[in-house]
Formats: sequence, structure tokens, C-alpha cells
Amino acid sequence: MSNIVRRDPFAIDDMLDDLFKGYFVRPLRLGTDMPDMRSIRMDVKEGEREYTVHAELPGVNKEDIHVTIDGNTVNLSAEVKKTSEQKEGDKVLRSERYYGKVSRAFTLEHEVDEAGATAKYVDGVLELVLPKKAVTASRRLTIQ
Repeated sequence: MSNIVRRDPFAIDDMLDDLFKGYFVRPLRLGTDMPDMRSIRMDVKEGEREYTVHAELPGVNKEDIHVTIDGNTVNLSAEVKKTSEQKEGDKVLRSERYYGKVSRAFTLEHEVDEAGATAKYVDGVLELVLPKKAVTASRRLTIQ
């Protein structure tokens, strides 16, 4: 036999329950040695002639970092592969794996000169030096 339930869509109690459902729940995290790679944290500084970007990518091999530049849009992506295993003799007590891909794209005010751009990865921090493309002066056409 089916139960019929009457529900008032404007009832305050139901609206508050739906609003806060899952709000205070945090994702399950088993170990502290796994990287926290939900997003790429970065600083962007603008100078006279270039932009300098510092992006934190801890635990990433430099071969797994990809940077693409298209005009004034910069796209960073990285693939994280980390394994952790704790053994006691021949018996494995804990084995964890983390594989993930993160990416971030941002737009700069000026276009970037791709030929002069440099990237350096040291101690989990990617440093990008992105020179601004020379601005060409507008030319006025004479009408004949």
C-alpha cells in the first residue's frame, strides 16, 4: 500500500532543511600525506613589461605540468600521481593512491608574447614570466 504525503512547498521548516542539507558535511579525508589539489593556488603580478605568475603545484612532476597561452588567456593543467604504502615486515598495513587532474585558466589584460614566455618549476612552485606583446599604434587611413 502506498503512502500519500502532503507537502507544502512554502513550509519554512522544509525550506531550511533543504537549504542546509549537507552544508556542514566535509569530504572524507583518510591521510594527511596526500596532496590537497582541489585547485591551483597562484599569485599574478603585473610589471611594466611582463606578468609574473607563481602557481603552487606540490607533489607534481614537472613533466606532468602543461601551460598553454592563447592571446591573453593562460591555461595551466597538472596531473598528480601519488602513492603511499606503509609496511610492517611483509604485511601491508595501509596503501593509498591519489590520481587527479587540476586545471586553471585566467585572462590577462594584455596579450602575451608566447615566444618570450619562460617557465621554471622549483620546490613545488611554477614560475611563469609572461612578457606583454608590444602594442601597435593604430593607423588612421585617409579616404580618397
